Amino acid sequence: MERLGIFNRRSPQPELDEERYGSGADYERPRPPSPLGPELCARESRWVVQLVALVLLTTLAIVVQGYHPGLEDDAFYLAAIKQDLNPALFPHDADFFRLQFQATIFDRLVASSLRWTHVPLEWGILFWQWAVTFLILWGCWRIGRRCFAEAHAQWAAVTLVAVLLSLPVSGTGLTLTDPHLHPRALATAVILAAIVATIDEQWLAAIALLLFAFSAHAIMAAFGAMYCIFLMWKPAEQRSRRHAQALAALSLPLGWIFDPASDAWRQAAATRPFYFVPRWHWYELLGVVAPLALLWWFRALARRQGSTVLERVSERLVYFGVFQLMVALIILLSPRLERLWPLEPMRFLHLVYLLLVLLTGGLLGQYLLKRHVLRWALLFVPLACGMFYAQRQMYAATAHLELPGLPSRNGWVQAFLWIRGNTPINSEFALDPYYLQAQGEDYHGFRALAERSVLADAVKDAGMVARVPRLAPRWQREVDAQLGWKNFTRPDFLRLKADFGVDWVVLAVPGVQGLECPYRNQEVSVCRVE
Repeated sequence: MERLGIFNRRSPQPELDEERYGSGADYERPRPPSPLGPELCARESRWVVQLVALVLLTTLAIVVQGYHPGLEDDAFYLAAIKQDLNPALFPHDADFFRLQFQATIFDRLVASSLRWTHVPLEWGILFWQWAVTFLILWGCWRIGRRCFAEAHAQWAAVTLVAVLLSLPVSGTGLTLTDPHLHPRALATAVILAAIVATIDEQWLAAIALLLFAFSAHAIMAAFGAMYCIFLMWKPAEQRSRRHAQALAALSLPLGWIFDPASDAWRQAAATRPFYFVPRWHWYELLGVVAPLALLWWFRALARRQGSTVLERVSERLVYFGVFQLMVALIILLSPRLERLWPLEPMRFLHLVYLLLVLLTGGLLGQYLLKRHVLRWALLFVPLACGMFYAQRQMYAATAHLELPGLPSRNGWVQAFLWIRGNTPINSEFALDPYYLQAQGEDYHGFRALAERSVLADAVKDAGMVARVPRLAPRWQREVDAQLGWKNFTRPDFLRLKADFGVDWVVLAVPGVQGLECPYRNQEVSVCRVE
């Protein structure tokens, strides 16, 4: 055995590539192969423990954040998935989500998985939400392993991300992830994997992952690709320049060819506050600059402790942030570039915030938490409770976890579900164009939950119109026809029937005299127009 070199202490040991990994990557140090069973068992045991820990953190993240299918943007995405499964749905208004979704495979991917597995839709969507959250946390953990040497720092990094998934991203209208399934989350998980591949200099893997991210959410993938370009850039290496140039094409978002702007389009775009940086509050502007300053400080800390990867990740994130900020200001402050506003250039902050939280958690684990259980509890328990409370206040009229099979306590959702089971599939509905902002509605989308066509609303459909200008004339006509909704009487609803084919309306209780309302609860009535 000694002659074979297995236990020979003088056997040469491969050196750690400090330029590639730095001092925080001892886990990557190559080791000579060993036939010993105990070492293999130990590795398998560590892998199982790590997997169980990520599963528990994923579950914790969803419990803290909540789960609300059909909420906000999911009014479009869940409706698209349902129409993929049943093309007879939404015969009158599918354009309000179909035109934009031609550039994404997200809804078709989810629908295909449900069709192949025969899993009930509600449970399948919940599993997708859990799986995407798991992939995001797994990606964060993998980046943490490359930035921090100590296991407690790595797990502190991913735990902080898990607790803060509902953290708002300043001025952009985003949170780190949503309490419902969204292609942005899937793209984020893939972007994190691409960042890991870039750190490891696996260029083909990085490009393949970014291409997949583009197929899910082009705008977020563009930001991820640009950060990978900054991350791989090494001034002294021409080879890295060539890789960056090869990847640069991925940084251009899809859909540069837009329809001409119109007054109706401008009216819809005016409802998107993140297009108008000069109108942001002071604290939102501070939320742009402060993260970059913190990341520069993290760079200094990493340099002092000799952590090459941590220094590189934080430094390049600052360069990326400054560059994207300049691009965003050029686009958003120029009226001549108004048709580029739907590219949402300020949303580069999403990646900045996610990695900032990750690195903050790792540094807290390294310098403060260490292996002290009490310190972990004093930080994460109040933080998780605070985020949980904030989510409960935001959606106070709805159960925190809207799980399949459980009856909803939200009166609006109850009405939407009644409509799904008791009205013809080709019905055309109308609601107050501002119904999403009604007290107790909690931003549940009608299309996704009722599975019926509806006239355009003035809140979420405006965001779709801001991206797809050809919808603007129709959107304005339908919204204008519903103005003054709270004062409508039977003749007004008959006008909607004559102009748009509306045969059902959802009204605040007790309804309107002259309309038959076969369903009523404490919040709303569902009435026929005839």
